[in-house]
Amino acid sequence: MASLNPRFEHWPGQVVWLLGASSGIGRATASRLHSLGASVVVSARNVNALQAFVATHPGSTCLPLDAADAPSVRHAQAQLRRRFGRIDLAMYCAGHYKAQRAAAFDLGEMLRHQQVNYVGALHMLDAVLPAMQEAGRGHLSLVGSVAGYRGLPNGLAYGPTKAALINLAETLYFDLAPKGLGVSVINPGFVETPLTAQNRFRMPALLTPEQAAAEIVAGWEAGRFEIHFPRRFTWWLKALQHMGHGWYFSAVRRATGL
Repeated sequence: MASLNPRFEHWPGQVVWLLGASSGIGRATASRLHSLGASVVVSARNVNALQAFVATHPGSTCLPLDAADAPSVRHAQAQLRRRFGRIDLAMYCAGHYKAQRAAAFDLGEMLRHQQVNYVGALHMLDAVLPAMQEAGRGHLSLVGSVAGYRGLPNGLAYGPTKAALINLAETLYFDLAPKGLGVSVINPGFVETPLTAQNRFRMPALLTPEQAAAEIVAGWEAGRFEIHFPRRFTWWLKALQHMGHGWYFSAVRRATGL
């Protein structure tokens, strides 16, 4: 299949901004890109974690911010552009997860998921889109999840935010691809991170953050729009997208016991 995005074939000199890079997939991806020669800028709220990353990855830069606060994101973007002059790839990987079901509906948690997982991505777009569109180059990458494909038990707060990111990426692609910009959505299965450490069930096809980072970078290099992994797990979930609701609800209940 032809590439849907311009391919990243040469990482040295590429300026990459990763929002949500203090741990997990974001940090591992930043580390892999650094090893490939990219100019890596990491952002998150955890200043100590960012400083620790910079200390072990010479030449990288940290810009602390709160992704849920638009002025904080705009300020960090302005600092980045003053230093590097451009952003070649911006990745939104900040995330919040807490299992929730309707019997214990928690409005505060619902809104927290929305602010971190989705509204934060909008703040990144607000900060980087004008300059990227003016330049006619750059790549936007949003970390969704296979949990956004269809509704799942315990995903009352988390799943809808990831579904929104998938839809957002698809809609952005229509507008930005004709202008020369790349857009990708990353839909991981289970990855061993502080977020998934909360799960009390066996997670099938569990990957390390480093394995996830390798898949993500390979996806950018191949020019893919959707980067999903591990495929032995995600293809099965994709098949469920085409199942009628009655069959789907029954299959998921049997598989989860919920």
